[in-house]
Amino acid sequence: MAIAVLRSFAACGLLWMASAVPSSAAAQDAAPAASAPAPAARPSDVSSLDAIMAAVYGVISGPKGQQRDWDRMRSLFVPGARLIAVHTAKDGATTARVMSVEDYIRAAGPFLEGEGFFEREAHRVVDRYGDIAQVFSTYESRHAVSDAKPFQRGINSFQLMYDGHRWWVVTIYWRGEQPDRPIPKRYGG
Repeated sequence: MAIAVLRSFAACGLLWMASAVPSSAAAQDAAPAASAPAPAARPSDVSSLDAIMAAVYGVISGPKGQQRDWDRMRSLFVPGARLIAVHTAKDGATTARVMSVEDYIRAAGPFLEGEGFFEREAHRVVDRYGDIAQVFSTYESRHAVSDAKPFQRGINSFQLMYDGHRWWVVTIYWRGEQPDRPIPKRYGG
């Protein structure tokens, strides 16, 4: 999204912040953090799958110097939700960085607000079974809306839940596109 986000951060979106967050192995050993209830969501943000996807991309996007509405971000995620960045290091090892919504806000907020960041969905593939949905959302990241080319592309894998009244983000799991790992045609590549 990042959820996903940026070559400037590191080789794949939003990964720059992951160094401040425990690795997946360390995170699994840590005691689960207590989750505060999510703030009330705007009904228009959570009324449909399209609406919640647009809200996630909208809340992280904005020009340099613009503070993001982090309570709006919090309102989109089910308590205990996770954001997971995948990265392959120069030595070929692939790791997952697991973050809570609060971890993401602390790590990504300064970059998003300090550099300017706009992420938009370029393609979507949805699999749905009743009240759960898996969305592969191909993203493009730019520092300004007017940038002709994105500085990063990748796929955000959203897991979403409909509780009978509204949609919730359960997980966003993403990976930036790499020269040796182009986005497949099925996902808009």
